[in-house]
Amino acid sequence: MTDLQLPTIACITGQNDTHLTNIQSHRLHSAIIEDFIALQNAAKQAGFDLTIASSFRDFERQALIWNNKFSGQKPVYNSQQDVVDLTHLSDIEKCIAIMRYSALPGASRHHLGTDFDVYDKSAVTHDYQLQLSPHEYEQSGPFAPLSDWLSTHLNQFGFYRPYREDLNGVAPELWHISHIKQSQLLVTQLTESALHACIKNSDLLGKNALLAHLPALYKRFVTNVSSP
Repeated sequence: MTDLQLPTIACITGQNDTHLTNIQSHRLHSAIIEDFIALQNAAKQAGFDLTIASSFRDFERQALIWNNKFSGQKPVYNSQQDVVDLTHLSDIEKCIAIMRYSALPGASRHHLGTDFDVYDKSAVTHDYQLQLSPHEYEQSGPFAPLSDWLSTHLNQFGFYRPYREDLNGVAPELWHISHIKQSQLLVTQLTESALHACIKNSDLLGKNALLAHLPALYKRFVTNVSSP
């Protein structure tokens, strides 16, 4: 296992990418590459083509996603996968609705390079439109067998699912996996004050509401994750 690397606030908030390594058309934290390859090889031996769907996402990219949703240019979904009508919601209600499935810029675990979304490429055709939706990973979904295998084997390779269960924060995301030790090293440095400074210096829509309610949002959506 690669030695753990100390974090910087710029890396943690997605404003620096010097901690990353290019691999398979994606970028992951340099310290987790060995463990990822081991996980991928084990999955292959079990009959799965474990493929990264999404990995590092910088602050600017996350901010674009956020602003498009806040402004209504992109849909916001609830836990039942229905589109939320933002028309009559207050700014803080819009923020909470968005954060159910889209992380607050500066606090996204995808900034870390330790977290990424996966699917089984061999379970679908080459023209399959990946949705990263619960129905794909549960029951008769195409990625349910991989999901079950991950549930059993993730920890032995140093990974876990931070959004394994519904804790009334981020909705369950069975496709999202995280390197246990390296992610914990990073997220423990993302203090509420560091996040406050990051948001204050941004052009995020709803910024005033975010800053006014940040203590509650931080507790509900940032630190409120499943245990390894």
